[in-house]
Amino acid sequence: MTLQHFPRWILAATAAALSACATSAPQTVSTPLQTVLAGDWRSAESKARDMARRPSESLSFWGLKPSMTVLEVQPGDASWWTEILAPYARQTGGAFYATGADVANPELSEAARKARSAFEAKYSDRAIYGPVNVVSWGSKSAPLPPNKFDWVLVARSFHGWMGQGTVEKNLADLHTAIKPGGVLAIEQHRANPGEQDPKAPIGYVTESYLITAVEKAGFKLAARSELNANAKDTKDHPFGVWTLPPARRTSPFGKPDDPAFDRSKYDAIGESDRMTLKFVK
Repeated sequence: MTLQHFPRWILAATAAALSACATSAPQTVSTPLQTVLAGDWRSAESKARDMARRPSESLSFWGLKPSMTVLEVQPGDASWWTEILAPYARQTGGAFYATGADVANPELSEAARKARSAFEAKYSDRAIYGPVNVVSWGSKSAPLPPNKFDWVLVARSFHGWMGQGTVEKNLADLHTAIKPGGVLAIEQHRANPGEQDPKAPIGYVTESYLITAVEKAGFKLAARSELNANAKDTKDHPFGVWTLPPARRTSPFGKPDDPAFDRSKYDAIGESDRMTLKFVK
């Protein structure tokens, strides 16, 4: 049968259907991570930092997957990463943990106790974050539960550990806590190659120092990425890395802000040059 023998209404309907298929855009299905990044619990300020911190690309590089048991190390009393990781774990059938001040330590400062309480209060909405489990962490804390975590994030903490002399203890605790084959994800302000000040007073750490320390603890470097590199970061700022956004310090620690300090040069640099490393146990 030739086309001329078909009723005209059938030919018209067929042509319309083919035209619709040819012109309509393909449907885009949001991943759980995209849904979380768009979440209305994230402030406009937090979302604006996505351009500098590249959460989607970084978490994909680090191998975050649904149903994982996740640990965020030292998130502070309000963490940019917690607002992503906790809802992601809740929505994908995983579990989220974060370290907090070691309340069993009798020497713990009142400020540290308040910071832990503030963190627990901020992320107490289970409808958004799910259960946010806090485990004690500190220079005298007991080891973390062994072989517990699939994926652990340490973001911008190494300089603090170096200043406190706790690098070896902290890495040993994490090695015990991560499951065999599990991931240790690290984001850290990156110093230029060369000699490393063991106290890292300006917040920058060389890749060679960090990789050597982590591998000495029993981890293996699986991959490194330039996702969070920033060639504009000269790393010679008057108040260390904290001169740059988001801290935007205008005076030394413990001193009031200097309203006369010209921030324009440092704001133009943006956030720090950072190494993005993936280790496995």
